[in-house]
Amino acid sequence: MKQKVFSLGDKFAIQDENGAEAFFVDGRVFSVGHQLSFEDAQGNELLFIKQKVLSWGPTYEIYKGEEHVATIKKELFTFFHCTFDIHLDEQGDLAAEGNFSDHEYVVTRDGAAVAQISKQWFTWADTYGVEIGEAEDPVLMLACTVVIDMCCHGDR
Repeated sequence: MKQKVFSLGDKFAIQDENGAEAFFVDGRVFSVGHQLSFEDAQGNELLFIKQKVLSWGPTYEIYKGEEHVATIKKELFTFFHCTFDIHLDEQGDLAAEGNFSDHEYVVTRDGAAVAQISKQWFTWADTYGVEIGEAEDPVLMLACTVVIDMCCHGDR
């Protein structure tokens, strides 16, 4: 996943393991709170990410069409790293925890790792490698990665 360096709003191209552009994330520039459309390579919206503006701490909701799919909330009182609670409407809840530098994250369900997120060091644009377990929804895991980036690295 790689963010464009010079763009108006949030724009991401997400490549598969072979380097082909598989997904795009396009942010709404003039909106209250972050709003992003997660699209396939043909431009069809797969998910929509919307920041809850009036909430205690950074909170994002993910929708598939009109259907609510997940809520991601950043824990406010953690020391030395970011931690997230990820409530999935149709599956068991997840937790994501970053390391001291907030460059490495592990996403777990019931203590078992289901995804690994790694942010590259010293790049012009935010670039992530995401390894997702076979039983997980890759689009949803990538959407969670986008939210983690906005919460922990949104100022860059």
